[in-house]
Amino acid sequence: MIPISHSKSKRVSDDATKGQIRQANEALILAGAERVFAGAGFGGATMAAIAEASGLPKANLHYYFGSKQELYRTVLARTLKDWLVPTHGITPKADPREAIERYIRDKMALSAQRPHASKVFANELLHGAPVVKALLATELRKMVLAKAAVIDGWIAAGRMAPVDSVHLFFTIWAATQTYADFDVQVCAVLGKESLSAPDHARATEHVVSLILRGCGLVAS
Repeated sequence: MIPISHSKSKRVSDDATKGQIRQANEALILAGAERVFAGAGFGGATMAAIAEASGLPKANLHYYFGSKQELYRTVLARTLKDWLVPTHGITPKADPREAIERYIRDKMALSAQRPHASKVFANELLHGAPVVKALLATELRKMVLAKAAVIDGWIAAGRMAPVDSVHLFFTIWAATQTYADFDVQVCAVLGKESLSAPDHARATEHVVSLILRGCGLVAS
């Protein structure tokens, strides 16, 4: 075994530490950016406001993200990526009920945990998706068609009721993201200032039950 020099070992350790610091700072910046973009929109958001929301100096933002436009694109891309992760369980050999239920629960959890990210994405779509349209037509479309084909396979095998597999995804998105995008409306009807953990749990059970029944995966 060739021994590693002390200086090389220290460089490796220093690089690992710098990587951890960068990752932590980027997470703070993106979380702050989600809040500011959600509240002010892209036009009203400023790097100064995002820095304040992140708890970091403004110079850090420009170091990690060269411009507000770059930061905005990163927020949108990360949100879409995180929304796609829960679909990984939808595979031909998976149990349809377990896979669809897990997808719904994960999407509901994301709405509860990161409502600002959902609002930023929704606002982008309401304005014609000028930044993410290409991603929607490529990554998102590819994923939906692939997973819809899996669901069609389950239907053909008699493992669930016939549904429009593509529109099933639209329905799940609408049902889960409404608790983030339109939380003000939900709270007003429920007579609450904000949605609590029990409120989210109640909503989750409702959405899961409703969609699974529609898919013929639980008794009516």
